[in-house]
Amino acid sequence: MNRNRLRKPMKKFLKLTVMACCALGFSHIAEASAPMSTIANPGFYRIHIGKFEVTSISDGTVDLPISKLLAHIPPKDLSQALVKDFLTDPTETSDNSYLIYTGSKLILIDTGAGKLFGPTLGKMLVNLKASGYQPEQVDMVLITHMHPDHVGGLMTEDKMTFPNATIYADQADADFWLSADNLAKAPDANKGFFQGAMASLNPYVKAGKTKWFNGESEIVPGLKTRASHGHTAGHTTYLVESEGKKLVIMGDLMHLAAVQFEKPSVTIQFDTDQKMAEANRKLAFAEAAKEGYLIAATHLSFPGLGHIRTDKKTFAYVPMNYAR
Repeated sequence: MNRNRLRKPMKKFLKLTVMACCALGFSHIAEASAPMSTIANPGFYRIHIGKFEVTSISDGTVDLPISKLLAHIPPKDLSQALVKDFLTDPTETSDNSYLIYTGSKLILIDTGAGKLFGPTLGKMLVNLKASGYQPEQVDMVLITHMHPDHVGGLMTEDKMTFPNATIYADQADADFWLSADNLAKAPDANKGFFQGAMASLNPYVKAGKTKWFNGESEIVPGLKTRASHGHTAGHTTYLVESEGKKLVIMGDLMHLAAVQFEKPSVTIQFDTDQKMAEANRKLAFAEAAKEGYLIAATHLSFPGLGHIRTDKKTFAYVPMNYAR
């Protein structure tokens, strides 16, 4: 048999096959092509503290002009701290809420910004639902303080987001932020803080759905308040304990991990009393480092959960290890 007679048809067949495969491949690629998605949505993250279920809920992020906001740090030191942590100024900053299910009560700590802080925030409600719960199921909403990015989510348009919940906050914060006299006296640049608090809280006040506490109290077994005033007049930390496990939700005791763990004396312009805020931050960091319990904070990078350890003469933050 003449092998050359077979080689020519075979070569032609192989050539046609390769061309067909390439055409099919290119066609498939063309059909699968799509615009690059630029959306990232971490949504929620769930852990357990003893018998309690704790869900960190993202309200989104906001760019903060950190060099204009932080005090008691030289610009060079701030710049070096940002570079060290691969951050830029403005700094994209998380806004976190925390949902506690005790087995009998569903309790939300802070509500995010709602529509009070622009389009990059206000995602708490969507992510709450994505986590498996509905706002009507929430029994209590605990407020660390009444700044807009913590209370704005209390209202959805003109309706109460949590119609079956009682709202808890420190009496000192209620007296300060819900005061018409204080609003009238406030500089124009600060009036929005009062107006945001009033728009968010007053519907619940009128409906008889608020309870103000003073300093330290027990909301339900395993969940206590701790006065950590300074950032605002009634800023509150919440202690969650079950079966020997402990989580302390620090609210706005700190804003920028890249700076304030190593330099806890650095304050932020939003602090009502900067000296008191600094003192309470140092006390909280020292206790957390000594006892080794888990901490959470509103503006730690989502999910905002981790530990504090001592580092020479100051502190360092260790984000919680991811676990299923």
